[in-house]
Order: sequence, then C-alpha cells, then structure tokens
Amino acid sequence: MTAVVTGASRGIGRATALELAERGMSLALIGRPSKDLDDTCASARRRVKAEVVPCDLSRPREVADAAEVVLGSAGAPAVVVHNAAVIHRAPVEGMSDAAWNEQLDVNLRAPFLLTRALLPAMKKAGRGRLIYIGSISSTLGTASASAYCASKWGLVGFMKSVAEELANTGLMAMAVLPGSVDTRMLEGSGFPPRMSAGDVAKTVAHYAVDASLSHNGGVVEMFGI
Repeated sequence: MTAVVTGASRGIGRATALELAERGMSLALIGRPSKDLDDTCASARRRVKAEVVPCDLSRPREVADAAEVVLGSAGAPAVVVHNAAVIHRAPVEGMSDAAWNEQLDVNLRAPFLLTRALLPAMKKAGRGRLIYIGSISSTLGTASASAYCASKWGLVGFMKSVAEELANTGLMAMAVLPGSVDTRMLEGSGFPPRMSAGDVAKTVAHYAVDASLSHNGGVVEMFGI
C-alpha cells in the first residue's frame, strides 16, 4: 500500500512520512525538490519503497502532473496526507496580494486539486483515507495570520464536504488540527511549543492505518501539554 504525503521535507510532514514507513507503507513524497526532502526519502527507503515526486504545489499544472506520476507508478494510494503549508505573518493592511495568494494556493487550493485528481482512482479501488492537516488556527483567529487562518478554516470546510461525498464508498476523509508544534513554522508566532512533530505523526498514522472508517468527517484537535 502507498501513502502520499505532501510537504515531507521537515516538521510534521517528515515525521508523518517516517511513521508511515515504520508501519510498512510505501511512500510518494510530493513537494519542491530539496536536500531535506531527499533526506526524508532516503531515511524512508531503509524500510520501504519511497519516491520523491517533484511539485510546486502553488502551480495547478504541477499538482496534476504529480498526481499522474503517483497513479502511474503506484496506482490508487491507500492514504493521502495533505500536510504542505506556508505562512507569511503580516497584519491585514500589510499583507501583499502575492503573500495572500501563496498561502491560499498551497494551503487550500492544492489539497483540492490533489484530492480531485486522485479521488476517481481511489473510489474505483474502493478504499482510501484522506487526511488533512489543519491547525488550531482552523478554529480561531490570530493577529498577523489572516491568510493562514482563512486557508485552514477553509480546509476543514472542504474536508467536511469531501467526507459527505465519501459516505458508503469505503473511503474516508478527516482532519487533524495541531496546536503549537515544535517546528520551524512556529518561529515568530509568539507561542511556545506544546508538542513535537512526532506526536502529531503518531496521531495521523493512527487515523491513516488503524482507526475505523466511522471517523469519516471527523476533526481531531491537539492542544498539547
């Protein structure tokens, strides 16, 4: 079985990819080419088959091409973890169009595009789990993070709609909403870390592998300790 993970170069994405590899899942790692992404892939290959699928998730054509590569090389994935995200902190009056658009493109549009591209094959296979990595920012607003919050609120709404469409198909969609995670993305937020990327990865892997399909449409909040 193959798991697709976006944004696996570091943080939650890397930890999730390696956790799924520990559970015996082959990996297709979609993201911008980088040494960090290659390192994740190399670490996973010590246990399972893994490949990097180069893709700028802000570019629709590249997302479509990446989906074709995955389907051509591995068939319908058993798990898709929509993890990739960017944040540009600025007050609303200081937020540029480019910064706003990139956050919505990567954090919200890319999950839609990748879901749309992979879903027909997954439905035909009659199985699969779509896991969307949101954020506690999917439930509240934060100063200087308007675009990020908007994208993460939207991601949960999108997931809920997907879940309704997946009823009685053998597939499920759900979201995990971590709070303050000890990753590079937390830098500059003003919030102290309350959990590790590994903590989140273990939760994601549970819903990707072990949890029942009755969690379709579910949202799991992680507030940390």
